[in-house]
Amino acid sequence: MRAIWTGSLSFGLINVPVKMYSGSESRGGIDLKMLHEKDMSPIRYARICKADGQEIPYEEIVKGYEYQPGDYIILTDKDFEKIDVARTKTIDIDEFVNESEIDIRYFEKPYYLEPAKGAEKAYILLREGLKRSNKIAIARFVLRNRESLAAIKPVGHGLVLEKMYFPSDLRSPGELNLPNSKVDKKELDVALKLIDHLTEPFIAEDFRDTYTEELEDVIDAKVKGQKPKSKSAMPKTTDSKDLMAMLKKSLESEKSKARVE
Repeated sequence: MRAIWTGSLSFGLINVPVKMYSGSESRGGIDLKMLHEKDMSPIRYARICKADGQEIPYEEIVKGYEYQPGDYIILTDKDFEKIDVARTKTIDIDEFVNESEIDIRYFEKPYYLEPAKGAEKAYILLREGLKRSNKIAIARFVLRNRESLAAIKPVGHGLVLEKMYFPSDLRSPGELNLPNSKVDKKELDVALKLIDHLTEPFIAEDFRDTYTEELEDVIDAKVKGQKPKSKSAMPKTTDSKDLMAMLKKSLESEKSKARVE
């Protein structure tokens, strides 16, 4: 893997030189090309100047900030270097918290942190401190000219930095029409039994991208000149008056599966 960031992980007066690596990648899905329906020619995306309609090469593109309508200032690499260098090269731990206190909406993307040579002892100290205390560290860092929140937690022998959104980044659900009526106690009791029956230890390896597998079957059939078969129809919305009956049917179905297994 190639490091996407190098700097120091700081807590208290301790600075741990680290390298950051992306902790995820998109392996699933089918790579579909955009084609011109008329002649099946691939479509490419171009950087077009709005003023003259001409395509612009990368080397002629600069970064600009529109400080008033139609007026821009250009920001160069030297301008970014004038910002506090320590902030762009340091992951600053502000506090330690219980992970259960963090709203799941804040989590964005994981990264691995690897200690630089000679920084292993301090790295291990932080990792073991987090494990023993059952806490995670909340930090701030700058990546690609933008400051982000982050949660740092131990995973195996390493430390994982989970990039987070700021509260201002999240959209409010206030405009959504969300129900707030009371639930029927009998229906809730059956729902809880169903939830309990479906509760299992989470094993990530048990899950895979079955949608892509089915899409590959469709593509394979079309390549062979066959007509793809429909797997299933859209499920019907459960009517409120049928809710209890469907809950009981679901519970009995899961109990039957358990007896067979």
